[in-house]
Amino acid sequence: MTEPKSYVFDAYGTLFDVHSAAAQHAAAIGERWQVLSENWRTKQLEYSWVRALAGRQVSFWQITEDALDFAIATAGGAGSQLRGELLEAYRHLQAYPEVPDVLSKLKARGAKVAILSNGDPDMLATAVGSAGLSGAFDAVMSVKEAGIFKPAQQVYQLAVDQTGASPSEISFQSSNRWDIAGASAFGFRTVWINRTSRADEYQDLASDAVVADLTGLL
Repeated sequence: MTEPKSYVFDAYGTLFDVHSAAAQHAAAIGERWQVLSENWRTKQLEYSWVRALAGRQVSFWQITEDALDFAIATAGGAGSQLRGELLEAYRHLQAYPEVPDVLSKLKARGAKVAILSNGDPDMLATAVGSAGLSGAFDAVMSVKEAGIFKPAQQVYQLAVDQTGASPSEISFQSSNRWDIAGASAFGFRTVWINRTSRADEYQDLASDAVVADLTGLL
């Protein structure tokens, strides 16, 4: 198979560690900080799917706030001040350690690299900048342009329109198996970044490859 012309990455959970915000405040949250973080992430995704299916446009930031409120209500451990600190930490999530080197090496091959994310444009700009990745991407695409969240098929079309590559010339990377399913249905080459050795699913929408982290792309 020929080298992809473009490598398009999901952002949250793929490039940026979504649990680093709660980990940063683990001592203040208490022993249930991991439960809070898992609930936050789970509800953030669920709320995006519900809004997409209901035809409701809402910012990803609003969904992130609503999901955190649910997580705090169920797991406890965070008052109003800590809530604000957690949200601010989410704007400045840590990138996984291999990300800068992998992006640099992919670009050195002559490939374009881009982000395609549910995140709002301002959220993505802040995350990219605070992770020291400014200038690393040829494009940073938000679903806001499509008016619906992933895995709606019109979202993946944004990458085709932006890069000028056909779906089969694009390698799409995500840590979210449901996102890989959507991208596979669209026709992208797909690589599931399975950092936590989760069981596979969506057998009818299989990924082309499964790797433990982004170094598997090299």
